[in-house]
Amino acid sequence: MKILLTDCATLKNNNDISTDIFKSFGEVKEYDNISRQELLKEVSDTHIILCNKTVIDSEIISRAGNLKYIGVFATGFNNIDIPSAIKRGIPVCNAGSYSTNAVVQQVMGYILMHYTKIPENNDFVKKGGWINHPVFSALEFTGDEVYGKTLGIVGFGSIGKAVKKAAEGMGMKVIVNTRTVRDDGDTEFVDFDTLLSRSDIITLHCPLNNESKDLMNKSAFSKMKNGAFFINTSRGGTVDELALAEALNTDKLSGAAVDVLKSEPMAADCPLLKAKNIIITPHTAWAALTTRQRLIDIAADNLNSFLKGDIKNNVAK
Repeated sequence: MKILLTDCATLKNNNDISTDIFKSFGEVKEYDNISRQELLKEVSDTHIILCNKTVIDSEIISRAGNLKYIGVFATGFNNIDIPSAIKRGIPVCNAGSYSTNAVVQQVMGYILMHYTKIPENNDFVKKGGWINHPVFSALEFTGDEVYGKTLGIVGFGSIGKAVKKAAEGMGMKVIVNTRTVRDDGDTEFVDFDTLLSRSDIITLHCPLNNESKDLMNKSAFSKMKNGAFFINTSRGGTVDELALAEALNTDKLSGAAVDVLKSEPMAADCPLLKAKNIIITPHTAWAALTTRQRLIDIAADNLNSFLKGDIKNNVAK
């Protein structure tokens, strides 16, 4: 059994976790970040592909005559040609909600950073501002409470539900827009325009598809409250970056925080790089050490189950 790990550099930080568990299932060949030419060469006799963001398209699948299984080190699987996998009867098994806890704490971290002004105050102190200040409380930056603010959540999977719980624990009001409404007797579901107009904070937790592509465009930002705060930890393609930069630079929004961009790694000409009042993290909301280890464990369990004839988390059906 030949197992190919295509992009392990996306999983490890100075080898802080191990992928040795996969050696118990067969002969493993591991790449930090496989090139397309290397992949085309390797797949000819590969039985198992385990990948994170490597593109496994129809050409790759057609050349992989022995391929039996694709495992994804992620929740999203838009890098896999699912119709081609289905046609070949190849399961594509993802890692489900492995990152829920990490993404929720990142979202709440963004909110708290924005409203408490902790980063600005810390920077002020480190530069000697408090030492030279005439008053015991240096009120240089105006913060705000999140209590009572309305948080609009777009997408209501495991992460969206967990963000709702965390926000309500801090006294926030929550409204939700989602494609499939399942009334739970507790959540206020609203249409998209209502969410835009009522929310003090909007956070995206929806998949990238034809409906969500550029969902947050110039029109959407114009319908948001003046001074609202925007967060995206879903997919970069859900946001028109030029429109977001304009909303920030014209002070339509008081700020934004994004962990994902249309082009990753960030393009040198990304319009958000020099936008006002934005926090940008390099697609790391999911990447806490505990979270990445959970990801490895789930991927190994998925593969083990497949080999035993009990397929878990198959999205190719």
